Amino acid sequence: MQTSDPYTPAPDVRLSHPEWTRDAVIYQINQRHFTAEGTFAAAEAHLPRLKELGVDILWLMPVTPIGELNRKGVLGSPYAVKDYLAVNPEFGTLEDLRHFVAAAHELGMKVILDWVANHTAWDNHLATEHPEWYARDYKGDFRPTPWWDWDDVIDLDYDQPGLRRYMTEAMTYWVREADVDGYRCDVAGYVPTDFWEHARTELEKVKPVFLLAEWEARDLHVAAFDATYAWSWNDTLHKIAQGKADTEALKVYYAWNERAYPRDIMRMLFVSNHDHNAWDGTEYEQFGEMREAAIVLSVVSEGIPLIYSGQEAGNDRRLVFFDKDRIEWRQDPQGELYRSLFALKKAHPALWNAAWGARMVRVPNDVESRVISFVRAHDGDESEDAVFGAFNLSGQEVTVTLAGGPAQDRAYTDPWSGAPVDYREGATLALPAWGYVVATT
Repeated sequence: MQTSDPYTPAPDVRLSHPEWTRDAVIYQINQRHFTAEGTFAAAEAHLPRLKELGVDILWLMPVTPIGELNRKGVLGSPYAVKDYLAVNPEFGTLEDLRHFVAAAHELGMKVILDWVANHTAWDNHLATEHPEWYARDYKGDFRPTPWWDWDDVIDLDYDQPGLRRYMTEAMTYWVREADVDGYRCDVAGYVPTDFWEHARTELEKVKPVFLLAEWEARDLHVAAFDATYAWSWNDTLHKIAQGKADTEALKVYYAWNERAYPRDIMRMLFVSNHDHNAWDGTEYEQFGEMREAAIVLSVVSEGIPLIYSGQEAGNDRRLVFFDKDRIEWRQDPQGELYRSLFALKKAHPALWNAAWGARMVRVPNDVESRVISFVRAHDGDESEDAVFGAFNLSGQEVTVTLAGGPAQDRAYTDPWSGAPVDYREGATLALPAWGYVVATT
């Protein structure tokens, strides 16, 4: 018997985001490089600095032991998991991890762990104890993930109910025993969505969690993940910086973001992370002169922003991945830029995450191939909060004239200088090469 009206839309999102994600910023900690010691204890000393920077969610790259069989490089990839229920001694002990998490909580920050559900190291004990849980090649042998050069790992088979139970219980273990607040899930799209949906249900029985998928798909948001990667945003900006595309390509991303994805979600925006910064044998393509504009856009656009280890110190080189490296911690203008942007995000509800924030609405201009302009405006509250942005994503100076758009009847100022900004229809803005204007009410 039919119990509901088939013409009534079903909810796009059935999960509830934790309240603490409302205006949150993510910081990725690459433990191996983050300090000279490379330990949780040493990283803990940085927590007050990260709090002052404006960080809310600390993402720890995999904390589990690394496989030795078919290892890459000297220290191996942290994504080659040898034991899902142990701590990599390179980083410390379970008690050290607990202490790190407790110290972060004391400062009002949350901690998520990197979780690798798609594959294990060759010498993970599951390969001998439960060989039936692994995918096989045409010869019947364990297989690395097809088509990639990930020959230090072997794929799991999620057709196996026993594997699903084990993996769910392992994820629950760290939330219960280390009090972590969720996960960044590696290659989440390679694992069935219904697994993630059930895993979230079980995790929520312990505490509210935040889940970030390393994937770009709207259906993951329905009942599994709070946030997914915005790979296409990052890739498009790289192409623009290299002269291979213009702002028309970026509009494609924003069009898909508004029409193809649910409203109450988060897509993670970033200019660097361990994938784009670190892999041996690949060229790390810098944003060049567009870097500052890209950083600003990553914070004032719809989405949840990410900052990677060392960005606030102006790190301008690729960190090695399979061996020890070290970030040179120093005062850098890029750190102050991030600090001011994160403060701006928290001060203006229009910039908040998911449905807490305002929709990003295009404001037409007369140089659309070079300049992207938009406004994010909340209506109906006492402050009538709004944020306007115009970005010249080209290497030429340009004067742009704005057309009509929402919330143009409000008074706007530069949030850093306090100078008035004219955002009315017909207003003109002079933007230097790779320059931008951000204005708030």
